[in-house]
Amino acid sequence: MKRREFLKKAGLTAAGVVAAPYILPSGRLFAATGSRIANHVVLCLFAGGVRNWESVGKAEGNLMPNLLNGNESISPDIQFGMDPLPAKPLSSPLQNLGTLYKEFRYNEGPAGHYAAHSVALTGRYADTAINLNRPPEYPTIFELYRKHTSPTQSPLNAWWVSNSLGPYPYLHYSTYPGYGSLYGANYIQPTSLISLSGYNVLGNMRQFTSSQNTSVEELRNFLDKNFSGSYDVNSGGITNAAGEYVTVRNFLRDLLANAAAGQYNNPWGAGASMNNDMYNIFFAEEIIKKFQPELTVVNMQDVDVCHFEFTSYCNNLRKADHAVARLWNTIQSTPGMQNDTILIVVPEHGRNAQSNTIIDAFGRYAVDHTAIDGGGDQTSREIFCLVAGPGNLVNQGTVVTQQIGESIDVAPTVARILGFDSDIPSEVSLPGQHLAGAFK
Repeated sequence: MKRREFLKKAGLTAAGVVAAPYILPSGRLFAATGSRIANHVVLCLFAGGVRNWESVGKAEGNLMPNLLNGNESISPDIQFGMDPLPAKPLSSPLQNLGTLYKEFRYNEGPAGHYAAHSVALTGRYADTAINLNRPPEYPTIFELYRKHTSPTQSPLNAWWVSNSLGPYPYLHYSTYPGYGSLYGANYIQPTSLISLSGYNVLGNMRQFTSSQNTSVEELRNFLDKNFSGSYDVNSGGITNAAGEYVTVRNFLRDLLANAAAGQYNNPWGAGASMNNDMYNIFFAEEIIKKFQPELTVVNMQDVDVCHFEFTSYCNNLRKADHAVARLWNTIQSTPGMQNDTILIVVPEHGRNAQSNTIIDAFGRYAVDHTAIDGGGDQTSREIFCLVAGPGNLVNQGTVVTQQIGESIDVAPTVARILGFDSDIPSEVSLPGQHLAGAFK
């Protein structure tokens, strides 16, 4: 028992008051004062650079009808570039189940994908010298959660699921002394492990070079960004206990076998419309159903096609919106997570107001992303944030139109939800603020 908890309980007893415990929906036992808001957080980085104009601004119509209220029609000139999607998974947009911050901000640092992802996961702005070839300097939310939640949490409870590989595996733990791989998250990048053919067939395992052993154990190591096969704290991969390792290994073995058997060829009935983002969310759903993690982070990157094709960017916004709705349905149908999960949806950064010179087949100019101090404009810093959850925990149907909240507020909000915010030591304390206005 921690010293302050002992003193608090001792003081209550001396005063003749005994706090009766209560049980949260998942069955966890806490003191009556409560240290958590909920027992599960799913953070969805609606990434790839999403401009507020096309998302919450609905400049091209409501491209996100599963997240946002409104029936605004999609602009006629790009309508023919929209792929057909299955029926809406939700009867009501997620906006009605939470608090929507329409004027969130990515306030500092380069408007680059890795840097902005790092900000969301460390709660600290990155400067222009960020190194794409190594983990972040400060602890990630995975490490803070696993180290400072009592009792210390298993890596089976923390998962980082990314769409594109590149430097993103580095974000599951940091180089900060006393943290690192010992407290990292399990990492999986499904669409680099299993090949997609035309976005609608998941049938063949990714081909590895001869230096990358393709046994199940090595595949697990690959997913953990651990090519060495060694599990010590400095190995480059996370530490799973023996029994947990077997569980992860068997889970991945089943995923690969099912993919090879064609079971994932068209999981949502979307046919050829299924893209990388949708498959990434699909595999995040498989993790949720298997492990019911307390902390899951998943990203989507396909809107980054906006550098070359604006209409495809709008099309992929619709697909990402559909995927998030499917994710919420899975959360609500998974025992242990139903009515005990907070979903946070936030882009990593925005996109420029000024277009570039590339024109797509529908006559629309493409758009890049560079923050104003990098030669771009302020709209690359304009993003939104949606916090959704059960009505007894989250303020529902609330829209915040003032400029409130920023990227570094995501990590402390996760810490507050899972109840370890007050246990983070001062030397790694998070500079942002908990989004208290989203909660009751």
